Amino acid sequence: MITSSAWSGKKYAALGLARSGRATVEALLASGAQVLAWDSREEARAEFAGRVELADPVEANLTGFAGVVVSPGVPLNTHPIKPHADKFGVPVIGDIELFAQARGGLPKHKVVGITGTNGKSTTTALVHHILKTAGVPTTMGGNIGLPILEQDPLPKGGVYVLELSSYQIDLTYSLDCDVAVLLNVTPDHLDRYESFEAYRASKLRLFAMQSAGHTGVDASCDPAIREALEGVDGPGEMTTLNPDAKDSGFLDLAAAPSLQGPHNAQNAYAAWAVAFDLGLDRPTVNAALASYRGLPHRMERVRELRGVAYVNDSKGTNTAASAPALAAFDNIHWILGGLAKEPGLGECEAELGHVKAAYTIGRAGPDFAALLEGRVPVEQCETLDRAVTSAAAKAASGDTVLLSPACASFDQYRDFEQRGDHFRELVEALK
Repeated sequence: MITSSAWSGKKYAALGLARSGRATVEALLASGAQVLAWDSREEARAEFAGRVELADPVEANLTGFAGVVVSPGVPLNTHPIKPHADKFGVPVIGDIELFAQARGGLPKHKVVGITGTNGKSTTTALVHHILKTAGVPTTMGGNIGLPILEQDPLPKGGVYVLELSSYQIDLTYSLDCDVAVLLNVTPDHLDRYESFEAYRASKLRLFAMQSAGHTGVDASCDPAIREALEGVDGPGEMTTLNPDAKDSGFLDLAAAPSLQGPHNAQNAYAAWAVAFDLGLDRPTVNAALASYRGLPHRMERVRELRGVAYVNDSKGTNTAASAPALAAFDNIHWILGGLAKEPGLGECEAELGHVKAAYTIGRAGPDFAALLEGRVPVEQCETLDRAVTSAAAKAASGDTVLLSPACASFDQYRDFEQRGDHFRELVEALK
């Protein structure tokens, strides 16, 4: 557990006692802080009965509090906690801000922060894997793995690799990353932001928090982002990924089976830029790329049956995330649909030449079927089990059955992980 004398004797409120919330409260208590905590679930509150004051911060007098720590899932644009805390001049923060405050008491280390609409989990895991391969003490956290405050501090010379969503950055004010990375920004989460520009500005704050001696990586290959970054007073040096870098052969991606497709090439080159800034060489990076096994639900090769590959890309929760998966294969039997985040096919339009047939599911299924009708053979399956059965029956040797829904999962599943797990179970049951 990460603790800090900076919190000792101070008062904090914690709203939400799921995984990161529990870790936050435990770290604050272990550091000698006083905590007022709340969760709408009685069973979550019961775990802290007698150890904290159990009360809803929205209804509490917050005079003298050092901060209100909320889950990234709390919508600051609509939830009453933000205006309530503002009345008392109390900042609304997240566990990443607490980690930033604790850094001064940790053994000398570095922090890599990685953000973007798509690809940040893979890039975070890849940077972490490269560092481990090189023998550097490292851990990953933030939007991936264990809550960062729940983890043990790294020894001297360690590197914390943090996946950071815009929601987490919104709750962070003093995280000075040694290396900050922006992969891309495409329309997403616009229910939380007044405009796409506001969403992009949230991502760019990761660089604004940096001091002049630290470095940034812009892997977006987006002129609009490059221009926006020029107005950010942050890192001393910015590495900008060349659009042709992924085709340069500088890295040996042919020997990296889990990093196929143009989007994974971009992730790999972003990870290389981080590794270079941390002092690692190309042979070390190439060795790590070759041994990287990927993450579940992200271009995960489930099995091959009678020459047909089955790939679980359930993490493709918007069209920009699914388009690279379509670009990575030919003769695709594409399973798509769920709870749409935007109208239309978006960036998937340009990749329809890779699609042999489509099978739609979920609430957005009829809309997608209408968009695809006459362009590729399409079947409205409604549910994932029907889609897998139908695709398996029609696929021939050399084809790929790809679950990359281009949609959120919440109409039929708890989250994209549950959807991907169901796909894996269905595929493994095929005879």
